[in-house]
Amino acid sequence: METYNSLMKKIRNNEILVGILGLGYVGLPLAVLFAKKGVKVLGFEKSENKTKKINEAINYIGDVDDAELKEVVSGGMLNATTDFSRINECDALLICVPTPLDTFRKPDMSYIESACIDIGKHMKSGVFISLESTTYPTTTENFMLPIIEKYSAKQHDTDFWLCFSPERVDPGNKTYKTENTPKVIGGLGEKSTELGVEIYGKAISNLHPVSSPKVSEMVKILENTYRLVNISLINELALLCGKMDIDIWEVIDAAKTKPFGFQAFYPGPGIGGHCIPLDPFYLEYIAKKYKFNLTMINTADNIENLMPHRMTIKINSALNRHEKSIGSSKILFIGVAYKPDIADERESPALRIMDEVAKKNGAVYYNDPYIPEVTTEEGRRFTSTELSDELIRGMDCLVFVTNHSAYDVQRIVRNAKLVVDLRNATNGILDKNKIYKL
Repeated sequence: METYNSLMKKIRNNEILVGILGLGYVGLPLAVLFAKKGVKVLGFEKSENKTKKINEAINYIGDVDDAELKEVVSGGMLNATTDFSRINECDALLICVPTPLDTFRKPDMSYIESACIDIGKHMKSGVFISLESTTYPTTTENFMLPIIEKYSAKQHDTDFWLCFSPERVDPGNKTYKTENTPKVIGGLGEKSTELGVEIYGKAISNLHPVSSPKVSEMVKILENTYRLVNISLINELALLCGKMDIDIWEVIDAAKTKPFGFQAFYPGPGIGGHCIPLDPFYLEYIAKKYKFNLTMINTADNIENLMPHRMTIKINSALNRHEKSIGSSKILFIGVAYKPDIADERESPALRIMDEVAKKNGAVYYNDPYIPEVTTEEGRRFTSTELSDELIRGMDCLVFVTNHSAYDVQRIVRNAKLVVDLRNATNGILDKNKIYKL
């Protein structure tokens, strides 16, 4: 009890040092936010390059403000290190490491395991630990806790307190950032939750405590499974509407006039990003341990896996109508990021479509103002090409995959021979002989 009271007093007196393990899309914005709010932060990174950039106030995350990063680094509120032994200086440790799937689509827990081992080896007594990385329910108590207790020889609820508080990062969102997005907190026991509320309350305005880590873990999985299922549904309906000569976007616009019982989801060439294509399979993994088959997730995944291939067929069909084929054509992809106005191509369907077109001997080009070069899943490398009128006129087909706001769609369509629009970027431009929509 004395250790708990001592930590709580340090938190309330703003005397804590917060350590953040992993300074990527989740960790760096969180680190800058805490530092901006007057809480000292020590960031831990395996990458010497990232560590050097942060200590020189060089920003590499789009959602972090350059000026704010410079301010907190120059003011001594944020420092980064590759020396994980300095974990022993920290009063709170927030884990923001990657949680990918392996080649068999099972959770790769190696990053979380490594973080827990480092914490166990180096942490002092009286520390709050929170995992933010997406994972399957029961990870905190059944996976993390034994590792930390083994390597630290310390006891939970006496020497340290454990919590799961899922990240809710939406890259490129201009309205909801880390600070004003409600934060779910599920501690392993009442004291863990109380400490989590006090610590996160230093930086985040709206907190929502829940009864346990596994509830908090399930919250994150539910959020992204909900999106996977609904986007898959609208993508399948879009394919049907295409066959029936119905404009799916007009259908959605009409449906969303209903003030209850409907939320609009929009079709596209497939799901991208680090969350929606991956997170539901953490739930599937743990469900199998309970001999439970999640048929809805499997169905949605099947739809999404086929979308890039179906988009390649659509490109070929459009070219066929102009008496061409993919193999004899120059094809320019407009946008390769997984969503508009961000520099992130992780899991982007554009890369899979580019691979398929290349395998059919199509000449592949792309433009993306945010992404100067890409490597596809199959190892093909491409460099963004300047989107000049001359380039556009020289292409047999342009494919809108990502509708960045910077694109002058009218100019692009005016100069193009053929446009395949997978994002409704050409909304309002009527030219059925030139434009083919999803």
